[in-house]
Amino acid sequence: MRFAHGHLAYCTNIHPAETWDETFAAISTHTLKVRDIVAGMDRPFAIGLRLSAKAARELLTGDKLPRFKDWLASEDTYVFTINGFPYGDFHGTRVKENVYRPDWTDPARLEYTKELFTIVSELVPEGIDGSVSTLPGSFKAFNADEELIREHLIELAAFVEALSDVSGRDLHLGLEPEPLGHFENTEETLRFYDRLLADAEDHELVKRRVGINYDCCHFALEYEDARSSLAVMRSEGIRISKIHLSAALALDPREDGAVDAIRAFDEPTYLHQVMERHPDGEITRHPDLPDGFAAHAQGSDAEQWRIHFHIPLDQVPNPPLHSTGKQAEDVLKLCAKDPDICRHFEIETYTWGVLPETMQRPVEEQIAAEYRWVLDRC
Repeated sequence: MRFAHGHLAYCTNIHPAETWDETFAAISTHTLKVRDIVAGMDRPFAIGLRLSAKAARELLTGDKLPRFKDWLASEDTYVFTINGFPYGDFHGTRVKENVYRPDWTDPARLEYTKELFTIVSELVPEGIDGSVSTLPGSFKAFNADEELIREHLIELAAFVEALSDVSGRDLHLGLEPEPLGHFENTEETLRFYDRLLADAEDHELVKRRVGINYDCCHFALEYEDARSSLAVMRSEGIRISKIHLSAALALDPREDGAVDAIRAFDEPTYLHQVMERHPDGEITRHPDLPDGFAAHAQGSDAEQWRIHFHIPLDQVPNPPLHSTGKQAEDVLKLCAKDPDICRHFEIETYTWGVLPETMQRPVEEQIAAEYRWVLDRC
């Protein structure tokens, strides 16, 4: 949907779906219900697609893509963005670090992302730009060959440039920094872009087509101020391709019962990186909650934990737990003052299926409540 800052959708990665038929079933049921629940929601209604590699290949066979395009028009809906971070299974199995596989060293990741751009170039309406978000190259623990990552991204940029020319749409990729990703914070992102541009023959082409997907949860986990991080990236000419409106969990591990309270969020599907900040400002990174628990048991002096567990924007957990939702509020305020920061916004709380029972509610109600949270702040 169009809103004060541009285009707003929720990411359909919240719905378990790996084939195209499963994806379409989720959209035609849950997504349309969300549209209808939120009173006064402007039409047309935007859909933030998540397509697995399998679903993307299937959508590009036969007449499936033109039929879906016709369906979008018939339902007064449209697509402006696709989440291309999770390549394969994303629900009901151990995802953890596998969400980074294949990474950008693998030609399979490059071909998958090309397919997503082919799809979005056909679906995005005239006069609207189209985005695809993806992982930050790789996962730190993989010790990936960055030269190969850069090579594939430059090839992708040239492909997107040509596709933009043919389609008449402004298409762009958003690399999504994440804790323990190949690059995870503002400084690492800037240095990665320096190296990427150093390899590129056409710097302006790469800047047009390869930007950042700014996830509010992820940058809050890095204890970064939204104003400063966005300002410095823009000053370096990095395009903010998309903004994920999201929130993480936070706590003071010195508070009685705080660490025990977070145990309800320790589940086996997704990575829940723990970012410990110490009194001197240093940050210790733990790959998952059990690692954070082990450090705490050994007597860490951390004064704050932030945990990579996306929680609904409108739900503040009971004390002693807290939300980093202020980061998303700050981003919305910044974009109200300067709409040129970004025009693509996506609510991304994919963890509905693994939330503790005390935070559970019907999925359509959760998503609709998050829309209201966002729109109330615009």
